[in-house]
Amino acid sequence: MRQILTSAQLRAAERHIFDTRPDVDLMSLAAREVARVTDLVEPTGKVIVAVGPGNNGGDGLFAAALLAEHRPVLLWLVNGRAHEEGLIAAVVAGAQEVDAVSAIGALADCAVVIDAFTGLGSRPGLPPQVATFAAACEAQAVQVVAVDLPSGLDADLGRVSTSFQATHTVTFAAPKPCHVQQPAAARCGRIHIADIGLDIQETNQRIAEEADIAGWWPSPDEGSDKYSRGVVTLDTGSESYPGAALLSCAGALHAGAGMVRYTGRAPSGLILSRFPSVVIGDGRAEATVLGSGWGDTDNAASRVEWAKLHNLPAVVDADALYSLPRGRLDGWLLTPHAGELARLLGCTRAHVEAEPLACVREVSRTSGAAVLLKGATQYVAEPSGRVTLAVRGPAWTARAGSGDVLAGICGALLAAGLPAWKAGVMGASIQAITAGRNPGPYTPDELSARMPSTIAELVGQPSSVSPT
Repeated sequence: MRQILTSAQLRAAERHIFDTRPDVDLMSLAAREVARVTDLVEPTGKVIVAVGPGNNGGDGLFAAALLAEHRPVLLWLVNGRAHEEGLIAAVVAGAQEVDAVSAIGALADCAVVIDAFTGLGSRPGLPPQVATFAAACEAQAVQVVAVDLPSGLDADLGRVSTSFQATHTVTFAAPKPCHVQQPAAARCGRIHIADIGLDIQETNQRIAEEADIAGWWPSPDEGSDKYSRGVVTLDTGSESYPGAALLSCAGALHAGAGMVRYTGRAPSGLILSRFPSVVIGDGRAEATVLGSGWGDTDNAASRVEWAKLHNLPAVVDADALYSLPRGRLDGWLLTPHAGELARLLGCTRAHVEAEPLACVREVSRTSGAAVLLKGATQYVAEPSGRVTLAVRGPAWTARAGSGDVLAGICGALLAAGLPAWKAGVMGASIQAITAGRNPGPYTPDELSARMPSTIAELVGQPSSVSPT
């Protein structure tokens, strides 16, 4: 699990190390990592450094000094001002200053551009001259290594403005919100997190990694049976949308549920023809999934209330989201997309997309449920205000039906006894990881069928049976 730091939190960590260890030269440590990544991206060829007047520019200049020892380096001082010691070091090492026109002209035979214009404190957007240079870099497909974040982005937001399109971003201590929240994350390219010795405290925003999903996954042991692995009831699908029932069953089964019961309105024969292990009808269960593919139904409220009356942890998706019972929904997981979350809040979809963290936190706080906001970035909020981002997946997963599969996965994990927030993070993450390992336009049911092999690879659980 990686903590996500806002710009203010990073500055506080920097102040702490300045106060307690004044001997530590953070700028030199940062510059060394920027130079290392630059050489990793393209080990030879000309480097152009776009240098701003602040510490971000200083990082770039000291990196330029290291690079100039073995390759040509050009310095464009964007504002005509620069970190004095860094500039001296770069020039002494052999870097040459150029103006804006020459910098753009030099892109034709440039290997890498280092974007060291603005850092954490930058405002969204770029001055015209820098915007022209950034656009030229993008048009000529030049590799761009951004220092901390692509200039033009806001470190604390996932929104996009006119900015550099980085192929690599070197950031320090921990990712910032712009590195992990779409659409800004797409402007950052590959993220390299450099350890510069800062003491990172736990924050209320973090991002899960594959190792977390592997460590949390509920693996069976020799004493497991179908009940101990968890029984989940799926009240999903309808005569109009039978596919949602099939997809949620696929998600639950392939995530490892001990038993899947089906109580929805889709034809039972259809379910059994595809998944003969599904049990039709009510019975013992540890969790339920509600709403996927219901469509218009006149008894949605009573179907959702049933789960609350039976004190059953529930995944609430799609149409069931608009029939939530009164009172706290402790142990429940709501799985809206941006439009559904907007309807719950009484706001516009545009507002949710502009302020996803605030919106997902508000619904979790007021409902008492964990809330998984589905989308390009997937946020899971807890009533405490803590938000965990799921492992990021490829855009191939943006297809109708993915949410139905996800609801089934999360239901299986709830039935296995996992907390609602963790079931949400794990469900969204295993879908993303599976898609990442199987790139291409697979349908949601095809991807779900590949999920067991992904889980086996992640967990890496050896057989306890000795070969004969």
